[in-house]
Parts: sequence; structure tokens; C-alpha cells
Amino acid sequence: MADVSDTRTWRPPRFLPRWSREVTTGGYALVAVAVALDFASGPGVTFAPMLAALPVLAGVGARRATVPLAAGVVASAIVAGLAVYDGDVPAVVMATAAATVVVVTFFSCTNVLVVTAQERELARVHTVAEAAQRALLRLVPRRMGPLVVAVRYVAAEAEARIGGDLYEVMRTPYGVRLCLGDVCGKGLAAVETAADVLGVFREAARAEPDLAQVARRLDSALARRPASEEFVTAVLVGIPDTPGPAVVVNCGHPPPLLCHGGRVSAVEPSVEAPPLALLGLVGGDYHARSLTFDRGDLLLLYTDGVSEARDAASRFYPLAQRVAALPHGEPDALLDELLVDVRAYVGSGLTDDAALLAVRRER
Repeated sequence: MADVSDTRTWRPPRFLPRWSREVTTGGYALVAVAVALDFASGPGVTFAPMLAALPVLAGVGARRATVPLAAGVVASAIVAGLAVYDGDVPAVVMATAAATVVVVTFFSCTNVLVVTAQERELARVHTVAEAAQRALLRLVPRRMGPLVVAVRYVAAEAEARIGGDLYEVMRTPYGVRLCLGDVCGKGLAAVETAADVLGVFREAARAEPDLAQVARRLDSALARRPASEEFVTAVLVGIPDTPGPAVVVNCGHPPPLLCHGGRVSAVEPSVEAPPLALLGLVGGDYHARSLTFDRGDLLLLYTDGVSEARDAASRFYPLAQRVAALPHGEPDALLDELLVDVRAYVGSGLTDDAALLAVRRER
């Protein structure tokens, strides 16, 4: 899982899994047994070729080529000693064993160098990905105006950092404005589309007093992009600094959930509208819906990575029911408990990226 609240820098794994350590230890034990049997069986029998396994075992999990090199030197010394002890064994057999140790040591050292270089490159790639994540999905202050805010971004892949889900929370001359969306697409194309949406939203949200016009500008910007299959479902929310109704514009996105007076209800759009980039194809327009958002109320925005999570029987996660059963106090606590509940419901892990954004107006 990759969570935007986790600021730790990724590093390549430095330790082997437990089962790998056990297998490696077993390999050392077998080599030791082979040497013991060689001495016990007398001068006419040799197990010297098995010593070629020493540099291989030493290279497992090593980060320096000197480790398998040292093991190869030790193995070569033991082979030399056994050559003297096993006088009845043909010299060609012992020479072959020594040559095998040298060749295996060389390839073990080379393998360690290659793996170490790949891990350094992977670490650099992850560092760039983390920087891109911070640029696209910026950290959100816990408090913004009259609101307490919490956000979570969870990637389906364990090592993923960024994807097609997006969010933004920002102060504007018209109050706090929120955007949460989901790009229909995968890979770098989805990341590029998400970057375009966030860039336009950050500019338009400050310039346009009408939130529906912000949605139109987003749609127009995406429609002007080179031909692609990516479109974006999104929901925009405007919350004034003074007590008063909020405004919601839904662009083909799952409806937000409003927690008011202990009850949870879906904020359905007054008029159905298409996702961003499709308005010119299907017609219609984006409309703003007024929403009562009193002190103590909590609004939850989410992507379908949560609402369409399935259990072993392929049943969708009952988001509204589960949210109703959770305490609606601090947004941070709500999102943490909600993610724990989703993972327990799915069992095998999320199959799609998930973004959650919760805001509560202070009492």
C-alpha cells in the first residue's frame, strides 16, 4: 500500500525473507556435510565439486561483490586441501572442481554487482516518482478555514506511488474548493491526464466565481488534448467561509456522502452530467447543486476504488452503510477506520487505486 500520509523515502530491501534465510542456511549446512563426508570417506572419494555452491550462497542477498569473492577464496583453499588429502582421486577431477569454483565465483560477483546497480536505479526511479506525487498530489493542511480536512490515497499495487486518482483542496476568493476525480485509463497517460486536470483546476478555481464554469473549463481543456481514450469522472465542491450552503458539481462521479445529524445520505446530482472530456460528445451541461452543510456536518468524497471494492463473493462494498456505522468525528479517524474496514471486507487487497477526501465544518 502507498499512502500519501506516509512521507518515508523508499529504499531497496536490505534483508532476505525468512524462508530465503532458512534455505541459505540449509545450503551452508549441506556444504559442511559434504566436506565432512569427504574426510570420512577416505582418500579415494571426493565431494569437492559441491564447494562451488559456497560463493553462490554467499552472494544471495549480498550488496558487495567482496562477499562471494571471499567465499570463493575459502572454497578454493578447501579444494586445494582436499586435493592433497584425496591423493587417489584423479588430478583432472580436482582441477575441474577448482575451475568450477573459480567460474562460479566470477559469476556470483558479477550478479551481485548487477543486482546492486539495478537496486540503485530503482531507488532513483522511486525518488522521482515520490517527487512527482508531491507535485501532483500536494499535502493538504489539516485545517483550512472553517473546515477540518483529511485525505488518503491508497494504491492497489504495493510499490505504486501515483496513478489516475486525483484530489485537491485549496483556498480561493470564493471559499474552500475541493476536487476529487478518477481518470479512466492506466499508466503514464492517466498520470498526464491527472496532471492536466489538477493544473486547470488550480487556476480556474481561483478565477471563476461559478463552480459549474470551473467544470466547463476542465472539460474544454481535456477535450482540446490530442486524441486519447482518457476521460475523467470528478466531483467539485465549493464551501463558503461563512455559514451557508455548499455547492456541488458532479461530472459523472459517484455521489459524495453527507453525514448530517447521525444520518448518511448520498448527494445525488440535480441533473446527470457526463465525465470531463465528454461534454461535447453527449451534450448537456454541468450544473451546480446547493447543499446544506451545517456546523458538525461531514462530507465524504471517494473514488470507485472504494465503492466498487468486492468481497470473495463479488459483492460491492456497502459504503454508505459502513460509513453510517462509523463515528463521524475527526475526518482522519473516519478515513483510517474506513480503510481498515474496506481491507477486511475485500480480504485479498484492493484491485484499484482509491482516493478518499473528508471535510467537516467546525462546530
